[in-house]
Amino acid sequence: MRARTRLAALCAAQSQLAEELDTYQGLLKAAQQDKDASLEADALAALEELAARAHATERQVLFGGEADSHNAYVEIHAGAGGTESQDWTAMLLRMYRRWAERHEFRVKSLSQSEGEEAGLKSATLLVEGAYAFGWLKTESGVHRLVRISPFDAQARRHTSFASVWCYPEVDEEIEIEVAAGELRVDTYRASGAGGQHVNTTDSAVRLTHAPSGIVVQCQSERSQHQNRATAMAMLKARLYEQELKKREEKALAAAQNKTEIGWGHQIRSYVLQPYQLVKDLRTQYESSDPQGVLDGSLDDFMEAALAQRLGSAPSAAADADDGADDKAGDAAGGGGASPPEPPKRSKPPKPSETKK
Repeated sequence: MRARTRLAALCAAQSQLAEELDTYQGLLKAAQQDKDASLEADALAALEELAARAHATERQVLFGGEADSHNAYVEIHAGAGGTESQDWTAMLLRMYRRWAERHEFRVKSLSQSEGEEAGLKSATLLVEGAYAFGWLKTESGVHRLVRISPFDAQARRHTSFASVWCYPEVDEEIEIEVAAGELRVDTYRASGAGGQHVNTTDSAVRLTHAPSGIVVQCQSERSQHQNRATAMAMLKARLYEQELKKREEKALAAAQNKTEIGWGHQIRSYVLQPYQLVKDLRTQYESSDPQGVLDGSLDDFMEAALAQRLGSAPSAAADADDGADDKAGDAAGGGGASPPEPPKRSKPPKPSETKK
């Protein structure tokens, strides 16, 4: 029912845009024939505004998933490379915060594990806003950074990995049952800055779901009960996202003859040295402005990935891994070590690479 209503609204919007386009084109033609500069300027301004609305409507077409309209959880985990990968995790966290700010989304930090020297071992955010998951679902995967390390006294190039996992917040109308016997509950003291009781009591909660191996944790609230409720909501969201992913993969497999989409593949490379390039290895979309991307300019990458899904286009990740990604790795001195897998079962990613 919801899908039908959404489709009807999109069709109505398309018809309205087509009518306005005919009107403004006729107005522009009349203004040019009458050599009326003021009317011509008004018509051009109206057409520009119409183009922006058409682009916004086109974006809505991309959000056809069952949970696309939901809020989104974002988990970021550092590769097992110490300070390098932990600093990269902090950079990714900042990037997604900046992206959310651009969309005027609300961001809530649910958990954060500080690195030994700098950066973060892991972090979890809740992004609240219209179609937050629709946007962020294409960000799940391994993100690769190539740069001259600020932590290396010899100024060598380093390749670091971090994994991102995005899943939707579960709607209250959706019922997901989790048996008590399938859960292991661990409590511990929250880390980082906090007020009274935050760092002095075992208020943080970690839940492990035995059948799936999914692990979630929350330490943002003041009481253990609040953290447990939030962690349970995160667990249900992960289970729901897992089921949605199974359905999507089944639909894609039926629609086209291709290999399974592997979460272990690198989805994007961010090269800061020796040249500057951000490249999505699935869609081949790229940008020569990595600073802008790291400041939250991600919409073009997300739209390209969403359009690829909508068109059931074959994933380019496998080919890109052997081609473009190797090129970036060779230039960065990255070598051939395998990237980490996303934290599907809360396993730490494999080591990041370092080479003179």
